[in-house]
Amino acid sequence: MSMPSTGAHNTAAAGSGPLPAVRPKLHRLATVRKQQGVSLRRVAQHLKCDVRQVRQEEDEHSDLTISRLYAWQEVLDVPVADLLMEPSPPLSRPVLERARMVRIMKTVASIMERSESQAIRRLAENLVQQLLEIMPELEGVTAWNSVGQRRSLGEFGRIAEQLYPSQVWVEP
Repeated sequence: MSMPSTGAHNTAAAGSGPLPAVRPKLHRLATVRKQQGVSLRRVAQHLKCDVRQVRQEEDEHSDLTISRLYAWQEVLDVPVADLLMEPSPPLSRPVLERARMVRIMKTVASIMERSESQAIRRLAENLVQQLLEIMPELEGVTAWNSVGQRRSLGEFGRIAEQLYPSQVWVEP
């Protein structure tokens, strides 16, 4: 007694060809644009292109040039890092530790920069020396920015670009 061939059952799966490769997600432009409340038309105007192209670029699988990513960053007024997807595999241990050490050094530099107490400043200087003993390449790391990116006197903030209903401006 012969067993029926299993080949007939697998024909549909085998005949459909190779499975499509999973395309990696490269950025979060659409998500950030929506979070920021910026319209497609506004992005298109700022990037000097049409809405169709903006939609194509917003596709999280589209591979944008760095200069284009910076153009989007200007429109959305967020750090470029917020536009990128987190890397799928976690960072290697040495890279992760270095990033943590840089953040600690930035914090210590901020404490030194902002502290009015001489004792606190001395403690921070000691901590800097100890960190440099552990990782000499931390030399020259600067403090965290106390304010976001500064604007020139001719630039307006995002509030100036927003449209508000007239009743907001009516005094009670």
